Amino acid sequence: MRILIVEDEARIRAFLARAFQAEGFTVDGAGDGEHGLARALSGNYDLVILDLLLPGRDGLETLRELHLQHPDLPVLILSARSDLSTKLRGFELGAVDYLAKPFALDELPARARVQLRRAPVSEDSTVMCAGRLVLDLAGRQARVGDRIADLSDREFRLLHFLLRHVGEVISRERLLSEVWGYDFDPRSNVVDVCVRRLRRRLGPDAPIETVRNAGYRAAA
Repeated sequence: MRILIVEDEARIRAFLARAFQAEGFTVDGAGDGEHGLARALSGNYDLVILDLLLPGRDGLETLRELHLQHPDLPVLILSARSDLSTKLRGFELGAVDYLAKPFALDELPARARVQLRRAPVSEDSTVMCAGRLVLDLAGRQARVGDRIADLSDREFRLLHFLLRHVGEVISRERLLSEVWGYDFDPRSNVVDVCVRRLRRRLGPDAPIETVRNAGYRAAA
């Protein structure tokens, strides 16, 4: 597995590289957003770890461009900026996870492994799975254990999107845009209402998690 660390502080970059190399990863580094973007697009990486406070092209702009050109490459933000608006903006622009500095060293590789375990879904697949949940794409039906639920179009599209990004925290803004096709309206609660309906249909074992102040996640 190859990881790219985009971090302007050489000491931190080297420290992180050693931690991941000790776990068996191949690690490259970049010290600014411009070089980080170029390396991410030209290299065959499995994950990018991205700081936000970068010289030149900042982290969010780097993330935006990287997600536009390589949307399947997971990006984990590692930043001293821990305010909610920045976190939500990062998720909106395509980040799969966000870890604020300072952090426990063991936590970063653990979060990275969650993203690296995610397997791409075959276009020919007729079912998608997360834990005990099985989504039948042809029948638009979900099953959790012995419990089977027929889904409305919106419920199916919401669940399908979450399962396409299993293990990833998806913000309400992104769900509203991708599933409903709306620009974000902070007064709208349609996402929360739809999630509540899905949970009622699927029962208490439904692997749909609420991530406080961030969004929702289909647990692997």
